[in-house]
Amino acid sequence: MRRLAAALLAAMTLMASAACGAEDSGPADISQVTLRIGDQKGSSVQSLLKAAGQLDGTPYKISWSLFTSGPPILEAVNAGAVDFGVVGNTPPVFSAAARSEIVIVGASESRLEGQAIVVPKDSPISKPEELRGKRIAVAKGSSAHYHLLAVLKKHGIDYSDIQPQYLQPADALAALSSGRVDAWAIWEPYTAQAEQQAGARILVDGNGYVNGYGFQITSRSALENRAKVEALRDLIDRYRKALLWANSHHKEWARQWAADTGLPLGVAEQAHKRRFVTIIRIDDEVIAEEQRVADAFAEIRLIPGRFDFADYFDRRFNDTVSNS
Repeated sequence: MRRLAAALLAAMTLMASAACGAEDSGPADISQVTLRIGDQKGSSVQSLLKAAGQLDGTPYKISWSLFTSGPPILEAVNAGAVDFGVVGNTPPVFSAAARSEIVIVGASESRLEGQAIVVPKDSPISKPEELRGKRIAVAKGSSAHYHLLAVLKKHGIDYSDIQPQYLQPADALAALSSGRVDAWAIWEPYTAQAEQQAGARILVDGNGYVNGYGFQITSRSALENRAKVEALRDLIDRYRKALLWANSHHKEWARQWAADTGLPLGVAEQAHKRRFVTIIRIDDEVIAEEQRVADAFAEIRLIPGRFDFADYFDRRFNDTVSNS
């Protein structure tokens, strides 16, 4: 009897395990998922998705939080307050260097004309070599921060030879307009805003200095939740479709962007013209390029030291990138 009871118990355990395995392999129920998205006013994911019709019929709920730039979004991701955000090529470097819980799950590449260092219209500065000793506004840990570093290095200027002023975009625009800084390293739409509202001129753009990568970010904890992973897969696909839609619907997207963010229409239109986007896979080249970004900041000790950036990428969503 004891042997029979043991055999029955083993059979029941095996059946239960098989049932659980079947359940785990089935489609996840994402109807109860709420994706918390961190957004930037200047690069509004919400506006883009809405303009492209990609917020229609989402099989999960979405809540939105607004941040000034990429680094605060990643702080929120690390803290577990946000599940998804879109940032430039540099914020993940600072976040990963702090051993945060972020994971890069998607990538795109933009034109570099709008990644710029601008100076006041009447500035005597006419070439990058003249940035030595100058007060330069930049958002610390932003894509503009790496652009500034790359420009300085290419023209033989040590980072210690300038006076960096770590300012968020709104404060930096005011500082440039009032003459409290000599230059401003920035990205779109703020480049267009500085040109149109402050009369600034572009001293140097990103071509020949930096990559144009943008990244979609989530957290390690989100990737441990099967339903949330499926919701993220759907969201990332919608975001990619929206980016491609914007490439071919310039005026429609600019109008929506301006209406939702308060940007002047002319600023939105000019900024978008310089932000044509290509969807790319996370591959060895992307990871190697980002490792170079991380190493550059480690070299000047703005992050604690060198680390393996490959540990912060996840390629599971590459299969949804079109071959075209």
